[in-house]
Amino acid sequence: MKTGYIECFAGISGDMLLGALVDAGVSPATLERTAASLGIGATLRFSRVSRSGIQATKVDVLVDGALAEDAGDAGHSREVHQGHDHPHSHEHSAHEPSEKGASFDHSHAHTHGRNLQEILLLIEDADISSNAKRLASDAFHLLAAAEAKIHGVPEEQIHFHEVGAVDAIVDIVCNAVGLSEIGVERWICSPLNVGSGSIECAHGRFPVPAPATAELLKGAPTYSSGIAMELVTPTGAALLRALGCSYADQPRMRTDAIGYGAGNRNPERFPNVVRISIGQSEVDSRMPRDTVGVLECAIDDQSPQVLAHCMHLALERGALDVMSTPVMMKKGRLGTLLTLLVPPERREEFGELLLRETSTLGYRVREESRVCLERRWTDVETAYGRVRIKTGGLAGVEYNFAPEYEDCRLLAEEYGVPVKVVLQAAVAAAAKQRTPSIDAGAIR
Repeated sequence: MKTGYIECFAGISGDMLLGALVDAGVSPATLERTAASLGIGATLRFSRVSRSGIQATKVDVLVDGALAEDAGDAGHSREVHQGHDHPHSHEHSAHEPSEKGASFDHSHAHTHGRNLQEILLLIEDADISSNAKRLASDAFHLLAAAEAKIHGVPEEQIHFHEVGAVDAIVDIVCNAVGLSEIGVERWICSPLNVGSGSIECAHGRFPVPAPATAELLKGAPTYSSGIAMELVTPTGAALLRALGCSYADQPRMRTDAIGYGAGNRNPERFPNVVRISIGQSEVDSRMPRDTVGVLECAIDDQSPQVLAHCMHLALERGALDVMSTPVMMKKGRLGTLLTLLVPPERREEFGELLLRETSTLGYRVREESRVCLERRWTDVETAYGRVRIKTGGLAGVEYNFAPEYEDCRLLAEEYGVPVKVVLQAAVAAAAKQRTPSIDAGAIR
């Protein structure tokens, strides 16, 4: 299985990850086309730099030939507005001097602020793959959810200023394209060095990590070592979350490519880089396995609509699967067994969701091993438009495929036809691209 390992011994930010992807083989020309397709006047500059003696790739976002961050569009700080009260949160880049945030021009932010919906429309209109659109949109949804929770406002009232400005949009979307282009099937991340010390925010000094970063890193293994500065930025944390990384030591793998991406600072004897390794992981069994957390609770005193809402929230927040099963409980009461499959490192997060959103007084939790086909997404063209196809295969042999229902539903609404017609058209288009037959001996 093609595997990518991300080493965050000096933290991670959007520009560092992008530099590492370029260093590992992603085409700069592809990323330049991506930046241009966003239509926000941005270009990219690629350079080779030294960070404490380590050669790495640095990627800068330019607007009218000048660094976007120098124009006030710094990559990782942000300002959030709710209605007319305008509470502000400035969280400075892990790889920029804190003075930059202190001199941030509020009037500039008000002029160039974008809300989540505006950013999602930019992403949707960009000339990039559906996989990249989904990854970039997920990253911004995660950023918005973190800010909304911190400030106690609905997500739709969140206005991104520096995170929503040019260089951060380009960072996230170009990373989404690079991560999709490199073709890795499984991403694993090391524990994250978040740095130490404190940062200056509008409401005073906060300890590292900054509030939004801390929220995004819930469930991930973190530590503090090496230098007193902020090392993980909200953009970097959001990309790891959107990517669905698992966290572990580097697996057994045969590495084909290594990339180093540089941050802005160059501290002495502390290489400010992130390293990614791309290669084929070695597994003991032909059948690919992973570990999932299983959370269960049985409920007999709550409306099915409320349980359905909880299931929706769990899927929206990254649960691997959610199931409900009718059961007979004590005293002959009919109930529902709610089961969540989640990444093992996020068990507590989803357990809290069950306790908050349902009437259960507790839940069971365990870890289980599962066998999974290797999954990938492809696009097919139908008479009604483009539809994503999810396929499951093993060792290059495809065993299952299915159209993405939501794509078909939206196209059916647009063209005024039954959704089954669009589903059938997608299946027919996908069948032409499939492996002709399954070799039953291939798995022996």
